[in-house]
Amino acid sequence: MSLGKLVVVGQGYVGLPLGMRGVEAGFDVTGVDLDESRVKRLAAGDSFIEDIPASRLGRALGSGRYHPTTDYADAAGFDVCVITVPTPLRDGAPDLSHIEQAGVALAPYVRPGCTVILESTTYPGTTEELLRRLLETGSGLHSPGDFHLGYSPERIDPGNPRWRLENTPKVVSGVDEAALRRVDEFYQRVVERTVPVDSTRVAELTKLIENTFRQVNIALINELAMLSHELDIDVWQAIEAAATKPFGFMSFRPGPGVGGHCLPIDPCYLSWQVKRTLGRQFRFVELANEINHQMPEHVVLRITAGLNRQGRPVNGSRLLLLGLAYKKNTGDMRDSPAVDITRRLQALGAEIRAVEPHAEADHVPAGVVIVGLTEHELRAADAVVVVTDHDSLDYDLVAREAGYVFDARSRCHGDNVERL
Repeated sequence: MSLGKLVVVGQGYVGLPLGMRGVEAGFDVTGVDLDESRVKRLAAGDSFIEDIPASRLGRALGSGRYHPTTDYADAAGFDVCVITVPTPLRDGAPDLSHIEQAGVALAPYVRPGCTVILESTTYPGTTEELLRRLLETGSGLHSPGDFHLGYSPERIDPGNPRWRLENTPKVVSGVDEAALRRVDEFYQRVVERTVPVDSTRVAELTKLIENTFRQVNIALINELAMLSHELDIDVWQAIEAAATKPFGFMSFRPGPGVGGHCLPIDPCYLSWQVKRTLGRQFRFVELANEINHQMPEHVVLRITAGLNRQGRPVNGSRLLLLGLAYKKNTGDMRDSPAVDITRRLQALGAEIRAVEPHAEADHVPAGVVIVGLTEHELRAADAVVVVTDHDSLDYDLVAREAGYVFDARSRCHGDNVERL
């Protein structure tokens, strides 16, 4: 017996796992996405997300209770609708056009008693001030009163085998008590634990706190890595030693920069709202952004210096990059520091080859040749650069066969290895 009709707007890294989980929980799921090629792939059982294997998508399609579509008219009659569209930055300001488009398109199908939930990361106030207005204007109904409206921040961590949608605690909220109950009831059917909060603004801020915390601490350790290099101190060993303290310390590791749909963007939403609303700067966020954004340039400078010590210029060098995705064990290249590093090295005249077992060919930067991780490629490279440390790569082989390795993730060891 169906639990009702669930519509999920957006079938990407957040929406597709929710759609699959909705089918498994007993809902009839309509997945709306305006990308025609994506919808065609889903309808054919071809998953483009590592966390959703084709077998799981195939079972959902075979059940007859999952329907991917580009047509909002297929949302008619929904009981619950969850909006999971992207919220990028444009010229340093939040771009809410996807939320606006979804709200306008969905509004005609809002009916009395239904529930609409926003999951997209955004600044506090978006659900009540923007989305509610769009839904009310387009439907002629009101919330609270006629339909229920809430916010629940997504907590998807692509490539994480331990923490998945269903076992990650889910923060839930509503514009009133009745809406909170409906939102909580829905998520209790698809996740193991919910965490109710008093308002949508609190829930919206929760997501920004989570990722701002990570951005700031990654920036701290990245700046320490740069300074430790100049001081000739092994920052990696110091981090490992500090991590033995059983209280009062959380281990963060340096890297070539941050990427994806969260860390480079979410803290900026909070900083933007603080400046817009209070006329003040969120200095921690702005400094963290500055440090993390400069890491690709720092990596390129270190590679250049390493080649110079061998008497080779970057111009004309053959470089092998390991990993192009922003995060290990995924193919997600959105705002990946590896792409920035690639473009900077190409601008200096380097020939770039890359080992990337997860990314799709049409997402690879122009001019980059994708190769396998072989002895020949390692020996032929003037420098091997570990950028994204996918677990499937053989780092012992890299350290053994490469002449010079610049390792931004501390996966290789040896006299020929220079770590970030």
